[in-house]
Amino acid sequence: MIALITGATSGIGKSTALEFAKHGYDLIITGRRQERLTELKTDLSQKYNVKVCDLCFDVRVEEQVNKAINSLPTDFKNIDILVNNAGLAAGLSSIQQGKIDHWEQMIDTNIKGLLYVTKHVAALMISNKKGHIINLGSIAGKEVYANGNVYCATKHAVDALNKGMRIDLLPHGIKVSAINPGMVETEFSIVRFDGDEERAKKVYENIVPLKPEDIAETIYWMASRPAHVNINDLIIMPTIQANSTTVLRHPII
Repeated sequence: MIALITGATSGIGKSTALEFAKHGYDLIITGRRQERLTELKTDLSQKYNVKVCDLCFDVRVEEQVNKAINSLPTDFKNIDILVNNAGLAAGLSSIQQGKIDHWEQMIDTNIKGLLYVTKHVAALMISNKKGHIINLGSIAGKEVYANGNVYCATKHAVDALNKGMRIDLLPHGIKVSAINPGMVETEFSIVRFDGDEERAKKVYENIVPLKPEDIAETIYWMASRPAHVNINDLIIMPTIQANSTTVLRHPII
């Protein structure tokens, strides 16, 4: 069994790679930081005795995605699972104060990047007549919060794409699922605040957020369901965010 995981150099993506390797999956790990990919590849190979192929590219650039997927060795092209994990938030501003470069970064990564990877991997899955695509959404794709405007819009788009993909790929024997987390403590807030670690730390004050491994374990559970079972759409929240009022009170997700 082979799983391809985008954004595998940190956070949920890295934890998901570890979880699948633990269960004997060979892996294709992708990201923009070659040093981290190489380190993870070595760790996974040595600790779990699985085969690992690392692809360093930016999901926002279709030419890079196409080249990377086409470069896969033959024995790695029989992809069983695609985890569309790569994504980010940039800034936290009202719509009138938002930075256009932040908007473009989120749209290009969260929507277009997911589409580019899916298009090229789905072509392989269709040829193989099997596969399972798991998209990382967010509670921000279900609830909109103050100053989250464009980020929320991108995750609402992922929610819609998940439904559309499921319809389109069903005739080819390919399952499509979505997992929508609430607050998870990763590098997410550091990236959102342009590397401001102090500001990022404040996001999690007096809160017990989800851990990356909580999401990874749930992704593996979704992928391990029998062939006749598909988990269409799943929301996973830390207890403190268990209702919409709390979601709006703790909106950094």
